[in-house]
Amino acid sequence: MSSRTVSCEGITWTDIRSPTAQDIEDLREQFPFFHPLDLEDLVSKTERPKIDEYENYLFTVMHFPVFKKATRRLGRSEVDIFVGRGFLVTASDGDLKPLVEDFDEAEKDEGIRRQLMGRGSYYLLYLLIDDLVDYCFPILDKVNHNIEGIEQTIFDGDAKEIVKEIAIVRRNLINYRRTIKPQMRVIASLERKDWEFLRGDLDVYWGDVSDHTVQIWERLEDLGDVIEGLNDTLESLTSHRLNEVIKILTIFSVIMLPLSVISGIYGMNILQLPLASHPMSFILIMAVMAALVVGMLVYFKREGWL
Repeated sequence: MSSRTVSCEGITWTDIRSPTAQDIEDLREQFPFFHPLDLEDLVSKTERPKIDEYENYLFTVMHFPVFKKATRRLGRSEVDIFVGRGFLVTASDGDLKPLVEDFDEAEKDEGIRRQLMGRGSYYLLYLLIDDLVDYCFPILDKVNHNIEGIEQTIFDGDAKEIVKEIAIVRRNLINYRRTIKPQMRVIASLERKDWEFLRGDLDVYWGDVSDHTVQIWERLEDLGDVIEGLNDTLESLTSHRLNEVIKILTIFSVIMLPLSVISGIYGMNILQLPLASHPMSFILIMAVMAALVVGMLVYFKREGWL
């Protein structure tokens, strides 16, 4: 069975990890007033963040970012929460470390259990969401660290690898923004509303959580601007390097043109050409060609083309 329960001060917290059909049936028996559609949402992986208000409980769906080291991909993990007077039910896939750690510690340590649950289910809800929002900052720092790594290597690193790194960071930022933006609306609803079945003067606390989500959003926008700037810089560098290569190839082509003409003319056997019968004709012709090369290089250097 994937559900566990702890109780303290008249509050019951049930945590379900990777809900099964049996877990749903157990919840239906324990809380017969839960709406059937909300119970179905527990096993759905496509629910959008929302908050639904009923007569004696709230049902909340929230998503939070999860960074997977193996793939370097930033995904999201869903947590579904039922909260009412005297109870709180959380359901997730177990990827959200703050939620897992809070429950495990509350289950093992009576002091922590009283600290988390001693002020009612609404305060417990606040503590859990606050920890989950704070959990977003280390992931944000990880993205920022990756951007700093790109900044350090963009001028002398392998362009192909840098393009790959920029693509990874841009994808993660987009996923992060898609995860955080809907949460701001849900947290704002928790901050602005009062429910009769949930007592507690927590406006200031929810305001602090809301400020943190705004701060995360602003940092995401700043990091998005930075990575776009780095992408533009890389494109400029690539264009500059390509222009340098084309310039060098053009200079070689211009230098080789008169040499090709001279060698082509002297390669014909139908004309009596100057110096053709001279015993040192080869050396003289090569000297003329070398002089042309040196003269053209000096001219290009004086014009600033080299």
